[in-house]
Amino acid sequence: MKAFHTSPRLIGTAVALAATALLAAAPVYAQQPEQGQQTDERALTRAEVNAQTREAMQNGAIVSGEGRPQGPETVVTPTKTREERKAETLQARRNGEIPSGGVGTYKTSLSQQTATKNSTKTRAERKAETMQAIREHKTMQPGETA
Repeated sequence: MKAFHTSPRLIGTAVALAATALLAAAPVYAQQPEQGQQTDERALTRAEVNAQTREAMQNGAIVSGEGRPQGPETVVTPTKTREERKAETLQARRNGEIPSGGVGTYKTSLSQQTATKNSTKTRAERKAETMQAIREHKTMQPGETA
């Protein structure tokens, strides 16, 4: 006769509890030094940390800022002067390769105007149709593509 019945559910619960106890104790063990290691009993002051960081930056061990390229191989040297780039841009604008400022926005609004130019519906009617399509789930959800 069994005094204690083990089920898969009971075993799973025991494993989960053991894992939780291990994870809860992990930070305590991580803070303790390994056997034979020397420990510094005091914490570093803010000034000491700042000094270490400044020294590491001067040595090139770390770079100030976030996400900046590291190493000389990532440095790009320009092949043209600023005046040459400006002259090329002006020439491209004269040739019609680059529209002047504001034209793109103007053309976009024109396409909206021409799309509704010959419409027989009022704005309120179009709005009502759109709301009905939304209620019937016939419109695309935000973020979906056509």
